[in-house]
Amino acid sequence: MTAIKESSVRKGSMTTPLEIASEVRWHDQKVSTQMRLDAMEQKGMCIWFTGLSGSGKSTLANALDLALHGTGKKTYLLDGDNLRHGLCQDLGMQEQDRAENIRRAGEVAKLMVDAGLVVLCAFISPYQRDRDRVRSLFDEGQFLEVHVSTPLTVCEGRDPKGLYGKARVGLISDFTGVSSPYEVPVAPEFVVDTSGETLDYAVSRLMATGAGLSS
Repeated sequence: MTAIKESSVRKGSMTTPLEIASEVRWHDQKVSTQMRLDAMEQKGMCIWFTGLSGSGKSTLANALDLALHGTGKKTYLLDGDNLRHGLCQDLGMQEQDRAENIRRAGEVAKLMVDAGLVVLCAFISPYQRDRDRVRSLFDEGQFLEVHVSTPLTVCEGRDPKGLYGKARVGLISDFTGVSSPYEVPVAPEFVVDTSGETLDYAVSRLMATGAGLSS
């Protein structure tokens, strides 16, 4: 184990991220990614669902997860709300916290893909730069972005958690679509408007054309 510099742990001082990074070394593992994929008998993939609150991201991700599981795929679903109960419970809703939320989710998804899982991620992820950062973690063909493009008026009409109502009267700040922007994906691999097509049809389209998911 590499020792941390004495100067970085002196009483009354704190180790900075830069100092930590200078001391961290990548530890090579004997079991390679390819060995894990061979054992799983599938290729790992990240399917990233982005869209407004109430657009149907989690519902669609859950339905696709169930369909893939039914075909024998090894999957895992990372949901934005669920991660905020644990891994990301220390983060707020300000722009910098949202960026960190997506960074953490992307890194977890990357580890799961390296293990050979098909990982479904349902996050509002409102900023293009944050989604691009997650995409950059993966090799070609490992990342599928699904823009759940359900219009704001429909999402707000659903308001399943009562959040839009609270945001409109100022009880919630930095709420995407009301007081905080949502940047529409530039080039998603897939677009679904849950106000215009059924859940079953959307799942069937993803299964049929989703980068070999049906194979």
